[in-house]
Amino acid sequence: MTIHQKSDNGPDRDANPVVQLPDGERHIRNVNWIGLQTLYMKEVRRFFKVQMQTVWAPAITTLLYLIIFTVALGSVKPQVLGVPFADFIAPGLIIMGMMQNAFANSSFSLLVGKMQGTIVDYLMPPLSNAEVLAALTFAAVTRAFLVGGTIWLAMAIWPGVNVTPAHMWAILWFGLMGSMMLALIGVMTSIWAEKFDHAAVVSNFVVAPAALLSGTFYSVDKLAPTFQAISHANPFFYAISGFRYGFIGAADSPVLFGAIVLLALNIVLATICYLLLRSGWKLRS
Repeated sequence: MTIHQKSDNGPDRDANPVVQLPDGERHIRNVNWIGLQTLYMKEVRRFFKVQMQTVWAPAITTLLYLIIFTVALGSVKPQVLGVPFADFIAPGLIIMGMMQNAFANSSFSLLVGKMQGTIVDYLMPPLSNAEVLAALTFAAVTRAFLVGGTIWLAMAIWPGVNVTPAHMWAILWFGLMGSMMLALIGVMTSIWAEKFDHAAVVSNFVVAPAALLSGTFYSVDKLAPTFQAISHANPFFYAISGFRYGFIGAADSPVLFGAIVLLALNIVLATICYLLLRSGWKLRS
């Protein structure tokens, strides 16, 4: 489409085109950073408005796990991977809380939009599918790190537990990869689900068991070979093992291998989410 200048003294006259916009070409040629930031901030403000429920309550619930185990053991001080049991389970509880809350955040956004009829707010703005996915994912990761930081702070002041970081790069990497993995699974759940019961099924029968049965409360090396193989097939195991390595300097599996597995899995999950958003499956009528 070519727009010509119009003369005040007569009919339209040909001139150099003022605007050249071929049909179908996007007006925003690069990343829409303003739109991406706006959607990201919208998602962050949504969960931060109810921070007692989305940040503080999960932190207190996770801390209760630690209290129960330490009180139940009493004077018994078992060693796991060369450290006291309380020091062993503390990092696993932190990353477990982070991953579960990342899933809870991302599995809510598109689902509530479909149920309330406001899904158009995600589909109509000048945002690409990749930009929408990035905003939803990193908002969930932000909530995960806020929850993780709150849990860590509570455990740091709890007597008898040492959560001093030993390898900060491992804490950041596995915290990011684990939270991103659950955030992407949450986006897929949000696209597929049609009511909150559907999301609850994934949370209660997939996410929770996978997190609890991945070495959070025990060392996988103590299991029978069959159950060791099952644990090593669980990606949650690599996130928890690597995150724990960041605190105690020991892990149930090769740390570098786990880091690569989680990165590759997140690339696959992000690709699937992108294709689902682009197809409009269960999003567009």
